[in-house]
Amino acid sequence: MGEPINVRDLGVMPYRAAWKLQEEAHEKVLAGEVETIFLVEHPPVITLGRREESIINLVTSPPELARLGVELVNSDRGGDITFHGPGQIVAYPIIRLKDHGFSVGGYVHHLEKIVIATLAELGIKGHADPQAIGVWVLPFIPSPGTPGQGEGLSQAAKICAIGVRIRRGISLHGLALNVSTDLSGFSHIVPCGLTGRKVTSIATILGDAAPSITRIKEILVRNLLAGFSQ
Repeated sequence: MGEPINVRDLGVMPYRAAWKLQEEAHEKVLAGEVETIFLVEHPPVITLGRREESIINLVTSPPELARLGVELVNSDRGGDITFHGPGQIVAYPIIRLKDHGFSVGGYVHHLEKIVIATLAELGIKGHADPQAIGVWVLPFIPSPGTPGQGEGLSQAAKICAIGVRIRRGISLHGLALNVSTDLSGFSHIVPCGLTGRKVTSIATILGDAAPSITRIKEILVRNLLAGFSQ
């Protein structure tokens, strides 16, 4: 496969600043330089996908979002509206799809599989939904007195959003996995435009048994690198 993929953890960085780094990395990868995966947590921000209708899924007005300190950004990624905030691992792989044998759809589904494998290592059963891109957790009802099982879910809930852009055969944007995210941020939107579908996080499901975000990053990165080494 040639050179190893470079992994850069950007820490906490505003959305637009990380997007600029993606664009710079895209140009380098296009020129034949090493592929890169960025990891980042964003301050509270709502991003809109390329679909013009995604704005209709914004529940809170832009002035109110500004008052609350939540940025609003028009992105060029695929997908609908979503929320990013601290406690959420965002991964942006900047890779050449052809080098890894991916079609656009195959790449998206591969990201889903990587996240599902990561969750499985944590004891969480995730799945893809043919009707809705991303990763969902199966419904569960904790037994009475069972520790570390959150509040329980009566229906499948989204734990990871995926939205990508492929330009000149190279990927931008990526996935957002809710670890300890403040889920109230999603109340400002109809997440991914899916009315009535819930969101959840690893911390909600595992409670005090949830590993640190650092540990989950390590697992996700290992699975991303393994998934792109094929």
